[in-house]
Amino acid sequence: MPRILVLLAAITLGLVACDGGGGQLATNTATSGPTTTTVVRPVPVRQLDGPDTPRATAAVLRRVEPALARGDGADDPTLGREQQLAYRALAAHPDWVDRVVADVPAGVRDTVRANVAAGAALGGLTGEAPAGFPAWEILVPQPSTTLRGHYDEAERASGVPWQYLAAIHLVETRVGRIRGLSSAGAQGPMQFIPATWEAHGEGDINDDRDAILAAGRYLASRGAPTDMDRALFSYNNDDRYVAAVRAYADVLAAAPAAYDGYHQWQVFYATVDGTFLLPEGWLG
Repeated sequence: MPRILVLLAAITLGLVACDGGGGQLATNTATSGPTTTTVVRPVPVRQLDGPDTPRATAAVLRRVEPALARGDGADDPTLGREQQLAYRALAAHPDWVDRVVADVPAGVRDTVRANVAAGAALGGLTGEAPAGFPAWEILVPQPSTTLRGHYDEAERASGVPWQYLAAIHLVETRVGRIRGLSSAGAQGPMQFIPATWEAHGEGDINDDRDAILAAGRYLASRGAPTDMDRALFSYNNDDRYVAAVRAYADVLAAAPAAYDGYHQWQVFYATVDGTFLLPEGWLG
């Protein structure tokens, strides 16, 4: 069955990845003879500009969450990145959560609680930080409208609500940004181990559309959509994983346009030396 990436031990919460809302990609240009190569390097978290107080965190979420819910994220890629850093701040300071929730509009509170809960659930899956970086390639994902089309196609074919497919895609590989094997040998944007792909996959395991359709077939074979918790547990045998995916799916069910914010989240990786943003274009 599919297995969650070791990435989850590194990014700690489903909302912890971001390029800081300012596109802060570390690059180094090296020249060798006539060829110039731009090397994309990990960015230490301390270089990213996120909120550093409960009041500042609430201010970000008061502005960003309603904007994403009404669809502004399709035109403004900074919204999801700011959102991500705000939830990262809450992950680092769980004692801020009640104050922040009290300081946002009532209509935003359920979304904030759901995103915090999802992050905390995934944080519980973390293990010991590794010494170095993984052998991953960080890709630019397909456009959000393209991926939404894949989720909708899979829902029509399997009956699995698109929100769950999107949430799994987000949790497993940041909607396809991560190309590389998990510790269990899972691969592709929806993280299938080869035996499960043989049973449920068609086409290319590394193709978003093929993998999303296969995930729908797999979940349907395990009880979805009638029993989503059972199906999600089959996807990854941990109640915390189930809780996180359900929380993200609930946010999307309430505000489908919120997907554009999630689509903007990028990849953070925790090592013994600290946590780093792995920007799009990075090759481990």
